[in-house]
Amino acid sequence: MRCELLDYELPEALIASRPPEERDGARLLLIDRGRSDREIEHAAIRDLDRHVERGALVVVNDTRVVPARLFGSKRGTGGQVELFLLHRLDEAPASGGDLAGPAEGAARPERWRAMGRASKPIRPGAVLDLERDGALVAEVLERAEDGVLTVQLSSPAGLSIAAAIDAYGHIPLPPYMGRGDDASDRERYQTIFARVPGAVAAPTAGLHLSPALVERLRANGVEIASLTLHVGLGTFQPVTADDLDVHPMHAEVYSVPEATAAAIARARERRAPVVAVGTTVVRALETAADPARAGLVRAQSGETRLLIQPGYHFRVVDALLTNFHLPRSTLLALVFAFAGRERTLRAYRAAIDAGYRFYSYGDAMLIRGASAP
Repeated sequence: MRCELLDYELPEALIASRPPEERDGARLLLIDRGRSDREIEHAAIRDLDRHVERGALVVVNDTRVVPARLFGSKRGTGGQVELFLLHRLDEAPASGGDLAGPAEGAARPERWRAMGRASKPIRPGAVLDLERDGALVAEVLERAEDGVLTVQLSSPAGLSIAAAIDAYGHIPLPPYMGRGDDASDRERYQTIFARVPGAVAAPTAGLHLSPALVERLRANGVEIASLTLHVGLGTFQPVTADDLDVHPMHAEVYSVPEATAAAIARARERRAPVVAVGTTVVRALETAADPARAGLVRAQSGETRLLIQPGYHFRVVDALLTNFHLPRSTLLALVFAFAGRERTLRAYRAAIDAGYRFYSYGDAMLIRGASAP
């Protein structure tokens, strides 16, 4: 797919920097692929239970956003630094440098991939004092050609690394919000399903679901199942290649449990649609699709680099709840594949004309109309 086809114009004023007052208070654009006479309708998230078929299976992502932004200074120079944690590696032995072995009462160190920002490049051997009271220290072990760092985190104060990150880290809001995080983002940039730490960005479609809305869905015979896909930084990186086929697709860790595979099998037995809450759920389910059994998935875990673009044949997902996505993104390409490019662009134009709010804290669209196998 030529990447200029992923462009559209969005007034900056429509980029949401704050969530709606109520978690389920966003607007909802409905796309019905099965009926040309009512292709686009306007609704509200709080009425989602009226628009999801009775008996459907709704699949959510239970990843939890790590407060991955850490601020501090370079030991010895005092230069200010920002460290953005990407993902944890195996637990690390002592490095032999300034952090040679945990002091008595200190937590066992951990190795992480991270991105760093400072006035001068952060090089191997640098020691970074993060946040306050010496609660978290990072020693830079390696710097890759692309600038990604391998760091060893330790907590001389005796906290576990997870506890230190949770206490002192900042929620990594996307830069297009134009602000730093505050206390309210600790709750609102997590879904109510958030359980497994590991994401550096929220699975944003899930942000709309409130406990009350989930209860109404269940009361309408809708089954809820979960999986885990840890959203990585690459999800939001713009496509810079001229052709999407040569875009280096990022990897994300996922896990589809036995209970969710069984829930999908039950949905197929009752001929009910599988509704994915977000593009992350789509990628995980389509990666786990069982090639021998149409419409079913295998319980499995691993990494996915699945790129979904127009021409892709969806094997599991029948309907999709999703936010409005950035131009020139693989997320928009996935939506084009699911709903059709022209139909999606018509929906985006209708949303812009109606003043919908875009991106992570913005409004959503529900794409229906696929038939369950």
